[in-house]
Amino acid sequence: MVLFEESEEEPKLKYERLSNGVTEILQKDAASCMTVHDKFLALGTHYGKVYLLDVQGNITQKFDVSPVKINQISLDESGEHMGVCSEDGKLQVFGLYSGEEFHETFDCPIKIVAVHPQFVRSSCKQFVTGGKKLLLFERTWMNRWKSSVLHEGEGNIRSVKWRGHLIAWANNMGVKIFDITSKQRITNVPRDDISLRPDMYPCSLCWKDAVTLIIGWGTSIKICSVKERHASEMRDLPSRYVEIVSQFETEFYISGLAPLCDQLVVLSYVKEVSEKTEREYCARPRLDIIQPLPETCEEISSDALTVRGFQENECRDYHLEYSEGESLFYVVSPRDVVVAKERDQDDHIDWLLEKKKYEEALMAAEISHRNIKRHKILEIGLAYVNHLVERGEYDMAARKCQKILGKNASLWEYEVYKFKEIGQLKAISPYLPRGDPVLKPLIYEMILHEFLESDYEGFATLIREWPGDLYNNSVIVQAVRDHLKKDSQNKTLLKTLAELYTYDKNYGNALEIYLTLRHKDVFQLIHKHNLFSSIKDKIVLLMDFDSEKAVDMLLDNEDKISIKKVVEELEDRPELQHVYLHKLFKRDHHKGQRYHEKQISLYAEYDRPNLLPFLRDSTHCPLEKALEICQQRNFVEETVYLLSRMGNSRSALKMIMEELHDVDKAIEFAKEQDDGELWEDLILYSIDKPPFITGLLNNIGTHVDPILLIHRIKEGMEIPNLRDSLVKILQDYNLQILLREGCKKILVADSLSLLKKMHRTQMKGVLVDEENICESCLSPILPTDAAKPFSVVVFHCRHMFHKECLPMPSLNAPAQYCNICSAKNRGPGSAILEMKK
Repeated sequence: MVLFEESEEEPKLKYERLSNGVTEILQKDAASCMTVHDKFLALGTHYGKVYLLDVQGNITQKFDVSPVKINQISLDESGEHMGVCSEDGKLQVFGLYSGEEFHETFDCPIKIVAVHPQFVRSSCKQFVTGGKKLLLFERTWMNRWKSSVLHEGEGNIRSVKWRGHLIAWANNMGVKIFDITSKQRITNVPRDDISLRPDMYPCSLCWKDAVTLIIGWGTSIKICSVKERHASEMRDLPSRYVEIVSQFETEFYISGLAPLCDQLVVLSYVKEVSEKTEREYCARPRLDIIQPLPETCEEISSDALTVRGFQENECRDYHLEYSEGESLFYVVSPRDVVVAKERDQDDHIDWLLEKKKYEEALMAAEISHRNIKRHKILEIGLAYVNHLVERGEYDMAARKCQKILGKNASLWEYEVYKFKEIGQLKAISPYLPRGDPVLKPLIYEMILHEFLESDYEGFATLIREWPGDLYNNSVIVQAVRDHLKKDSQNKTLLKTLAELYTYDKNYGNALEIYLTLRHKDVFQLIHKHNLFSSIKDKIVLLMDFDSEKAVDMLLDNEDKISIKKVVEELEDRPELQHVYLHKLFKRDHHKGQRYHEKQISLYAEYDRPNLLPFLRDSTHCPLEKALEICQQRNFVEETVYLLSRMGNSRSALKMIMEELHDVDKAIEFAKEQDDGELWEDLILYSIDKPPFITGLLNNIGTHVDPILLIHRIKEGMEIPNLRDSLVKILQDYNLQILLREGCKKILVADSLSLLKKMHRTQMKGVLVDEENICESCLSPILPTDAAKPFSVVVFHCRHMFHKECLPMPSLNAPAQYCNICSAKNRGPGSAILEMKK
């Protein structure tokens, strides 16, 4: 049942009718007033009945107070005492759970009654009542009731609210506040719109807290704050005063007020003009939440309530009561009681689902999962997935399944079948769980078959991404083979079949397919699964595919495939054989020595640039065979090297001169051999060739005396750049002289420096103590008795002797030398110190 007008903005409150006993009461009677306690409700009717109700509206107690309308009911804070007044002047204040009771009948209608909030306490037995005047009743010490007039003369008292020590009431002229402690009236707030009848548009009063009063009258709202007056300002004034902190106008007539945190809940009576008849009519009342500002307000939400009989109701027929503890608001009208309460997270989610904002609802449920009671995250998520499917957003729906279904395998399987029914298995395939949980193999096979029928690339992607244990491998292999019967050369299917064989550990078949496809993963497959025994007869295929990788792999695994086996397999492909043996030789010059003779022909045929380096580095190739091959092919450089290596340097030099005509190379060759006869042959060969003479003059100076060449030059022979060559010879000679002089100076300087250093060293003193021994007799060098005379000789070499232990010097050699150093041929050490005592 809709109780309020729907809008695109989410309402702040939710509504429900107070039913059960209330429904029965209002079928026969009409509500006139109501008051709310945290534990129960008290409802007054036009037929003079007062009903106590629980919060669900069930009747718990009934009082027949009067035959006419109940005007007001008042409860103290404990909920144990109640005051009731009626239109026929009757007033009752009594205890709900005790025999305490006060009865009085006045000669005029009593419009209001308010018991002291702490009436349960013996010191607070007070209540106020009002008709034409406001009376305060107090119980005296003799249990008698005494009344006093607080105010009169300004019309009927129509509203009263008691909070703490303050009583606020409204009459025809305005609102007054009375301080029960000081027995003083502290303010008068006049009404703004005096054109409105106060009996038709009564004032609404509400205490927000102990010092803040909210006044609503007509279309005006005022928020008043009761403040303490400074002692210096008192004089004859009350100790408190009232300041209006906010005042603003509303669009409609106010029927009730209630606080909601720092906001206000306002019940408004609405009149609208009919477009057809242009007459005013009573519209549905509105319950608004507003944010008060100093001079205006901001509307937070506004709901139009569909209460029963709203077409006949007036502004005075509506009342707004509230329960402070639970933020419950009761809209009371003659034929209906509607309860409004703040919306919780469940209500928020309800609204989001109603507006089909599933993603926001799911997010709200996840954030407040501990506080929601009526909703489950999974149910919201499934509803979201269904919504996305209905809108055709299959990929988004499948993606959300990951988060929503989580590890629930049965739900996953259910959703997969739903996607199958709508032909969207491909959409959910990327998001299926592949471990924790694992679904039934049939689920994965069903999706693979779907792709195999329509999308080979997608099928191949799933085979790569999905672990092989998710499905029955043999079933999928057979399905692929069936498709290959129709398209045997399809590379995608062949590659996928190879991967399936790999998962099934059927590496031989996988390797064969990879080699056929020339696939880059073939080497990785061989290494990973140690398939070297399977490739012994496939070496040529591997070399044809990628010779570099194949050779590296074969050389790295010589222990699994021998060099001999590889060379034999490549016997019919000498170009590949050369690649393998060349790489082997680069790694190790000796491992393939048995094939070095074969390699001479292979290098000559397929790789001449590397032939000469091979001949230089190899110590195992037969030189005669190499020379024969090189001479047959007229490889001059290689032949020259071989001739020189075989000791036939003259033939080699001759070949350089006659075949290559390269004097620089001939000179370089002669320098390498460093043979005088070769230089002689070179000079003789070059003596009648001016260009050769020039080359010799430019390079011979450091190895052969240039005069030998110059003397043999025939007179009159024209030699290119002769002058420059001679100048170079002279410069080279001068350079040699300078180098020798420089070396001589350095040698003399070093000798002098070392001599000075030796002299300084020999001039230093030498420590002689009890630890030193005579190198001849091996006894301590110093006597144990210091009084005895002694004589010690110390040489520059630091050897020490007793003088009597040394041989006497001869006449021919008066100088003494260290016997030890002289015996070791380290040079004589002459005496540097003689100690006597």
